[in-house]
Amino acid sequence: VVCSQEEKLRDAVKMTACVLGTGLLVFTALVNSVSWYVQNIWDTSGYFWQSAWLKFYYMYEGDEWTIFFLGAALVPALAFWGFNGILMVADVTGKPTFITRYRIQLGKNDPVDTKKLRQAIYTALCNQFLISLPMLVPMFYIMKWWGNTFSKELPTFQWFLVELSIFTLIEEILFYYSHRLVHLPLLYKHIHKKHHEWTAPIGVVSIYAHPVEHILSNTLPVMTGPMIMGSHIVSITAWFSLALITTSISHCGYHLPFLPSPEFHDFHHLKFNQCYGVLGVLDYLHGTDTVFRQTKAYERHKVLLSLTPLSESIPEEPRKAE
Repeated sequence: VVCSQEEKLRDAVKMTACVLGTGLLVFTALVNSVSWYVQNIWDTSGYFWQSAWLKFYYMYEGDEWTIFFLGAALVPALAFWGFNGILMVADVTGKPTFITRYRIQLGKNDPVDTKKLRQAIYTALCNQFLISLPMLVPMFYIMKWWGNTFSKELPTFQWFLVELSIFTLIEEILFYYSHRLVHLPLLYKHIHKKHHEWTAPIGVVSIYAHPVEHILSNTLPVMTGPMIMGSHIVSITAWFSLALITTSISHCGYHLPFLPSPEFHDFHHLKFNQCYGVLGVLDYLHGTDTVFRQTKAYERHKVLLSLTPLSESIPEEPRKAE
């Protein structure tokens, strides 16, 4: 067992090094070849965003709480409900067919049960207004203590990319282990079972959860990174919005072209004891994706770069007659 864990660790390190190394080489080559052009674009866009931020800052007369509320609560909420509003139209009406033909679990939520949908929307709103919003109050004072969050000078784009990488790593670790924790029988029965009422999830189900789970698995993993880094409110706004849209995609039930693959987490809702994380690295290390790797869903777990649904190009194998 120890040997197996060491091999998995070595494989995970090799995989990470390969991805990062390839990305670094490509990035270096691109920077070297178009450095002058990129620098000019960056100087122009950087000036635009800096000017826009100052106009916004002075519009609210530097009122830090108002700025924090708009950036950390209102904008991410609008992004979440705007994206999920489009998906819910497809879930309820089956139109536009451009979306519904990319359904992962064929025949499920076709159309969605409107009673269950109303319950999911109600719970999601309660979690946002009664849990996430109050949790922003202590976060606000932590960010004020750092002293950088409401700076009149925006962070550089390069620094934001560094922050984004750290946020993603922290979220992966906290989400994976808190998620496995709520799958323990006692906690699953009283807490996590609510989320798994949807074996074929839809986007809004991403925050359809028991209040305890919403704190431990949904909110804290996303909030912790910015609090550790003392991030600017613009970085927080972008990260919160990105996190909400990404988790909506992973729950949406559609493998849409040019968007991240939701096959990994959709399989978790289908099988319960596989694919606990977000990125999949910790699942690989702990062996909680072994069943997933033997399925057609694993073959489909990639960004779709054509308009042909993967359920058609990589169909499930026909069941053998009993």
